[in-house]
Amino acid sequence: MKCARRDFLLSASGLLLPSCVRPRPEPKLLPSLIPLPKTFEASLPIPPVLQPARTDADMDYYDVSVQPASARILPGVSTTIWGYAGIFPGPTIEARRGRRVSLRLRNALPVPIVNHLHGGHTAPESDGYPTDLILPSGGFETSHMHDPMAKIAAGEREYVYQNDQRAATLWYHDHRMDFTGPQVWRGLAGFYIIRDPEEEQIPLPRGSREIPLLICDRSFDADGSLLYPALDSTLHDPPGVPLEYMGGVLGDVVLVNGAPWPRLEVANVKYRFRILNASNARRYELALEPSPRVGVAFEQIGSDGGLLQSAVPLRTIRIAPAERFDVVVDFSKFRLGSSVVLTNQSDSGTAGQVMRFDITRSERDESAIPSKLSDFAVGKPEDAVTTRVFDFSYVRAQHEWRINGKPFDPTRMDARPRLDTTEVWHLKTDFSHPLHLHLVHFRVLSHSGRPGLYDAGWKDTVDLGPGQAASILVRFGGHRGRYVFHCHNLEHEDMSMMGNFEVI
Repeated sequence: MKCARRDFLLSASGLLLPSCVRPRPEPKLLPSLIPLPKTFEASLPIPPVLQPARTDADMDYYDVSVQPASARILPGVSTTIWGYAGIFPGPTIEARRGRRVSLRLRNALPVPIVNHLHGGHTAPESDGYPTDLILPSGGFETSHMHDPMAKIAAGEREYVYQNDQRAATLWYHDHRMDFTGPQVWRGLAGFYIIRDPEEEQIPLPRGSREIPLLICDRSFDADGSLLYPALDSTLHDPPGVPLEYMGGVLGDVVLVNGAPWPRLEVANVKYRFRILNASNARRYELALEPSPRVGVAFEQIGSDGGLLQSAVPLRTIRIAPAERFDVVVDFSKFRLGSSVVLTNQSDSGTAGQVMRFDITRSERDESAIPSKLSDFAVGKPEDAVTTRVFDFSYVRAQHEWRINGKPFDPTRMDARPRLDTTEVWHLKTDFSHPLHLHLVHFRVLSHSGRPGLYDAGWKDTVDLGPGQAASILVRFGGHRGRYVFHCHNLEHEDMSMMGNFEVI
């Protein structure tokens, strides 16, 4: 796998690059070839909540076909997407704590798929290990992936989620080995929301005032199709992207719930937004323009792993790929009849705008943010039985993203934590890497020497900038088995920045 990947990357431009050529592995913009639509003309769509095919005493059963479909994303053209139930984003799955979910996926695509419940405390057979493929019903052959432990299914697979965790905003997405980037880019992502009595007792905004926002960037070809620089557009072989896109692929169209720069009519009351960055490589620094007349723009009430102990006021939200921020925005701080733009201060031009809120009506507001949201044990560093160090860096000689200098190998275990023990992991980076662990949530002890403003609560992804380091406290509970940890810049992940840990 390593040699094949290196050879294909070196030949992507038709030439073998000499060792003196040192491309900068930074995210690169892929410009659309179609005229871009005007901002704030599309209405914000809300992904439908999926209804179970059947239920029993302790489980809800869902049957979903993963299939190509035609979507109206840009005005006047059709775009072929790959979608759960044929839509992008996929339908939202709402689960209850302690009640299991059976998700049976049927693969109607021409390539293998794998489903990962991101943030789920999931048994290894249902976690979506990247080589546990669901093959197309007609079969599939590949030469680049070899894993003697892979569990291969033909046509369909059942994933079972225990939901034995706190209420939280999770998401599900494709996790196919070496092809996660292009397959998520084509549409394979959706929300998975766990609810529980603790959260329901808090008078937070709910119903139509609780809105999921899946933010991602995409590029489009002249005919309206999704544009992505895959070495093989059929996503068979070889995997990967040309060298100039190894740092990550950036699109010039910002989509929210699948619509370009949408608008939403709101009342002058508080709204709860579950914000997910589902981009391959783009980071956002979200802000409101204009700023509120009093106070801050956002009250963060939850992170990757659920509610915070108390709300954190934020003027902006720095959100990396795969992170979730659960926030409340109080539109009574703005003038009735005005508009407020959600901007991205990390960029300008088309990528500097996200969506617009139009404050069109006055309504009564009985919601509130209490001083205490949740009470939970956070763990202590002295509970750790060991400390491990992982260095995430680019190896120029092989043109690969690696962990501790090693490319991903599904047969090599990089850590073997014991069940129900706690460890400290020290994470170091060269470039920007959002780092994600499967199975667990963790607490960020330090982020470049101090607690990070955007690292509150339980996390499953921590974002590190160039040359930064973080120490995280991780408890490995719930399940034994093989899991992965990796960079969630999907081009970095596909180009080998992934490792294994086995809970024993």
